[in-house]
Amino acid sequence: MKHLFIEKDKQKPVFLLLHGTGGTERDLIPVAEHIDPDASILSVRGNVNENGMARYFKRLREGVFDEESLVSETETLHQFLNQAAKEYDFDRQKLVALGYSNGANIAGSLLMHYEHSLRKAMLLHPMVPRRGIAYPTQDKVKVFIGAGHNDPLVDKSETEELVGLFEGQGIDVSVTYTNHGHALSNEEIASAKAWYEQNVVHE
Repeated sequence: MKHLFIEKDKQKPVFLLLHGTGGTERDLIPVAEHIDPDASILSVRGNVNENGMARYFKRLREGVFDEESLVSETETLHQFLNQAAKEYDFDRQKLVALGYSNGANIAGSLLMHYEHSLRKAMLLHPMVPRRGIAYPTQDKVKVFIGAGHNDPLVDKSETEELVGLFEGQGIDVSVTYTNHGHALSNEEIASAKAWYEQNVVHE
């Protein structure tokens, strides 16, 4: 997968950055560096091209995922992360996902398909990636969800459903709602940073 790796303090976690639709592997670097300027960064570009826009998996239409593509691309990302940990010599368990929108959805899909593929994740405006399957137990996994009260793409009921599904897997979930639609906001990023410092740095 097209990606970049920025090595910093090897004692710190490694951010896995996953952009939104039409983004690139550079989009979330400023956000990651605000949350922890000393953490290394593995930023991955989505493999799927939708009318010139990079995504992590195909969709049938707005809000309706192509499940075959989702499952296949989730496996590709999972295997890539295993390989990247070896290539760049970092602890696979130290990965902390930071995903926005489509990137948050593929991170959520990792959690719904592979046990302990991620131990910590910050998901900004995610949807429910997959329904109606047997989800793996994810004990000791912690997830931050940033959502919008007025998000036009992700209804509050879907956020609540995702929280319930994650909690059913044993995931410790924290949710922050803001009033900035589907956009990333300074308020949301500040909440993610506070969660990171409490649940990753000082755990």
